[in-house]
Amino acid sequence: MPMTMLREKLLNAVLYFAKNTKYCNTTKISKLLYFLDFVHFKETGYPSIGLKYYSFERGPVPKDFWLEVRDGNVPEDFKDKLRLMRKTDEFSPGYKETDFIAIASPDMDVFTSREKKILENLAFIYKEARANTISEVTHLANQPWDITKKKKGLNKTIDYVDSIDSQSSLGLDEATDSIKDFDETIRNLHLKPTR
Repeated sequence: MPMTMLREKLLNAVLYFAKNTKYCNTTKISKLLYFLDFVHFKETGYPSIGLKYYSFERGPVPKDFWLEVRDGNVPEDFKDKLRLMRKTDEFSPGYKETDFIAIASPDMDVFTSREKKILENLAFIYKEARANTISEVTHLANQPWDITKKKKGLNKTIDYVDSIDSQSSLGLDEATDSIKDFDETIRNLHLKPTR
C-alpha cells in the first residue's frame, strides 16, 4: 500500500528531527511533532501532519504513532529509512526509551515552505535539548496540554483549537471551522498519518 501524503510528512519530519537534533528519543520526537502540528495550525488553521495528541502524564503524545514505535519496532514502511534503539532513560531509571536514528535523509519536498521554516526553527531551538526540558515547555499554563488536562483530564484528546490565542493568525470561529474541514477531508480521503 502506498504512503499517504500525511504519512510521508510524518516519516520525513521524524527523519529531519533525528538528523538535526541530539538526544532524539520517543519523548522528544513526540514533543517536536506536537510543536510542528500546533504551530502550523496556529498560523494556518490546519495542522502540518494532523496527528491526534493526547494528554499523557508526561505531556502531549501522538498516541497512535507512539503505539507504533514504543517497543522499538520500526513501522514496516519506515524500515529502510529509520532505526529505533531501546534503552533505559538516564533520568528515570526503570523507564525504557527508544532512540530514533535516521539512516536516510529526509525528503524535504513533501513540505511547504512554511512547514520547512517551522521544522528548521524547532530543530534550531531544541537541537541540544533533552526530552525533559522540552516537556517543561509543553506543560506551560494555558497551553493546549494544560487546558486539556484541566478540562478533560489525563489521556484525553488535545483539541487543536485550544492553541488559538491573541498571537494566532486566525480567530476561534475560523479555527474551529478549519479543523472540522480538515478532519472531514482526512476521513473522506482516508489520509491518516498513522496505521
